[in-house]
Amino acid sequence: MPAKNLVIVESPAKAKTIQSFLGADFKVMSSQGHIRELSDKDFSPNKMTSYTPTYHIIEEKEKLVKELQKATKNANMVWLASDEDREGEAIAWHLQQTLNLKPENTKRIAFHEITKTAIEKAVQTPRDIDMNLVNAQQARRVLDRIVGFELSPVLWRKIKPQLSAGRVQSVTVRLIVEKEREIQSFEPKSYYRIKADFITEDGKHIIATLKNDLSTPQEVELFLQLCSKANFTIKQIEKKPLKRTPAPPFTTSTLQQEAARKLGFSVATTMRVAQTLYEAGHITYMRTDSVNLSTMALNTAKSAIVDMLGNKYYKRRTYTTKSKGAQEAHEAIRPTYINKQQIEGTKQEQNLYQLIWKRTIASQMADMEIEETIVNISISNSNKEFIVKGEVIVFDGFKHVYIESTETNQETKQESLPKTLSKGKTLTLNNATAQEKYTQHPARYSEASLVRKLEELGIGRPSTYAPTISTIQERQYVSKKNITNPAYNTHIYTLANNGNITSSIQENKATIDKGKLSPTDIGVITTDFLIENFPEIMEYNFTANVEENFDAIAAGTNNWLKDINEFYNTFHPSVDKAINTTGRASGERHLGIDPQSGKDVIVRLAKYGSIAQIGNAEDSDKRYARIPAQLNLDTITLEQALELFKLPLNVGEYEGKPMVVNVGRFGPYVRHNNKFISIPKGEDPLMITNIRAIEIVEAHRLAEQQKTIAKFEQDDIAILQGRFGAYIKHNGSNYKIPKQVDATNLTLEDCKKIIDTTTPTGKKTKTSSKGKAKK
Repeated sequence: MPAKNLVIVESPAKAKTIQSFLGADFKVMSSQGHIRELSDKDFSPNKMTSYTPTYHIIEEKEKLVKELQKATKNANMVWLASDEDREGEAIAWHLQQTLNLKPENTKRIAFHEITKTAIEKAVQTPRDIDMNLVNAQQARRVLDRIVGFELSPVLWRKIKPQLSAGRVQSVTVRLIVEKEREIQSFEPKSYYRIKADFITEDGKHIIATLKNDLSTPQEVELFLQLCSKANFTIKQIEKKPLKRTPAPPFTTSTLQQEAARKLGFSVATTMRVAQTLYEAGHITYMRTDSVNLSTMALNTAKSAIVDMLGNKYYKRRTYTTKSKGAQEAHEAIRPTYINKQQIEGTKQEQNLYQLIWKRTIASQMADMEIEETIVNISISNSNKEFIVKGEVIVFDGFKHVYIESTETNQETKQESLPKTLSKGKTLTLNNATAQEKYTQHPARYSEASLVRKLEELGIGRPSTYAPTISTIQERQYVSKKNITNPAYNTHIYTLANNGNITSSIQENKATIDKGKLSPTDIGVITTDFLIENFPEIMEYNFTANVEENFDAIAAGTNNWLKDINEFYNTFHPSVDKAINTTGRASGERHLGIDPQSGKDVIVRLAKYGSIAQIGNAEDSDKRYARIPAQLNLDTITLEQALELFKLPLNVGEYEGKPMVVNVGRFGPYVRHNNKFISIPKGEDPLMITNIRAIEIVEAHRLAEQQKTIAKFEQDDIAILQGRFGAYIKHNGSNYKIPKQVDATNLTLEDCKKIIDTTTPTGKKTKTSSKGKAKK
């Protein structure tokens, strides 16, 4: 017998959870995200004055739509239960339109946590679809489609085919390009930091630092000579109580940042795991810029803290959302059941849940109380002073559960000072060391710090951070990599307790910035072109102002079609101008003269990547060399470019076959026995020796052997083990093997059947995922 009520949610996992809360009168189905998208065929921006979007059903959703239509005919009431943000509201509207749902038989319900109580309350308090929210989402999609529709062909003609631009995507890349140029123009300066080891009258050691760093070796030697003859006295001791308050509950952006720092998650990983936790009913909705907690959550947190640690650890706190245009949801990210400290699930799910639970609990706990001690040490023959600081935790408060980390300082340990220190007491200098240091260039963005910057500038919203950062990497405008910083040898001057001053040179190892975002040559050239030709679009304030317009549309104070029309009328003329008046952009730089041929050495962007070129356009004997990924057009030197022309490089033989190192379209490789084997990222192809080349060949063979399940060479078919499971490779295409099929038992005929009935991976039609506000 058909259920009287049909509930339509976005994901199958959510459907399963909600079905368990509702009785036999309810049937829960999933739309699996959006069922319709903007039609490319009918998209005509030059008709903006009377434009209304045209949508079509996503091809791979057609079967699902028929199933939903059949189910709606058998139901007395249809409940649209997509997410409560603008994207979710739009999905509900698309369902209503596509399934031809009648208002009297349709109800919209929304909730920000998947619990029995929340679902039952939502069913008791349905509402109509909020067309202001729908229009705000339509405005975002249409405006972003206009930018892409108009700008991308310009980039194809002026830079390189297949490039794309986006309102949020392009300014995000600009941030990373500008940061990289700031780093490139940075000139490190050396300075000397003086540390002294003092012994108190009762034999305790304290390490103090000179208040002001010194600039030159001459200043250092003169100061250490003074110290060798000086008396040292405790000039002042200041003790002051400090209080530290806990961080507020998580928003989308702060969760992404903290999960990166504490768990090493990428932004995309954090959102994927959080989505799973939400759909399983473990946490509240994960796309939010609100730090508010409901009264029920506050009361539950109080009970949990008092039961766990006692009344002295509890302090009720309410937080106010400060982010500009906050609108995504009504509550921070928190556990749905705060008294539930642990969950079952994958390790990633458990770790992220623990992080959310700790942050929520800590936000309602007492301050951490600290006693800070600052000791000033005078020098008898100098007006300079040493200083030493110490901290003692008087009451750990919220730190008992959780403390927020930062990009550069992971919960540092504070030392306490000897209790016998007092004003006027003398100290004995055991030794002093002056170590040369260098000022550090500005920090590159990690995914987490980039999210923080986007939020600070008002660019994007909680639903857009993760897809934007993923998009700029997928489209190769930006790469995430480990970047080696140059190592500087540093001078060290030491004053021993016998008064002797010695100097030495310390060889330092290069430091590595892990997981930092760096622009590619394509990213730099595209950014420069867009800034020159579309300065308004590339302004940070413009992108933030657009978000404010979307907020106004959502509030019902702006007409979205009027806003889109005004934007198009000012934007389109600059597109025409760029196409008709600008030349090609290739980032070309003249580096100098080749000493052997006397010809110009040029670097530029070509069809398949960055190249170095000896000779001008009119030269018939021009020579080319590919520029490897670790070098870029902005900074490559003449010497580095000339080195590239040593490739291809024969590095000897192995098994009677030559091994040749070269750089190709997909990076540096070793060619051996007609196989092209990639050289690991970060290795300089010019430094590959015969022995290293053999290691690369053997490592490739071992990896191939380990992933090969079976081979049918005559038919060019292989069964391989991949990252996401077993698959079939045939004629350069990959075919997914169904999960229920044992790949080890497949015959040649079985493989041919799968090949004939399966679409090769990588050749799918447009995605059917929810696709939160792609940029």
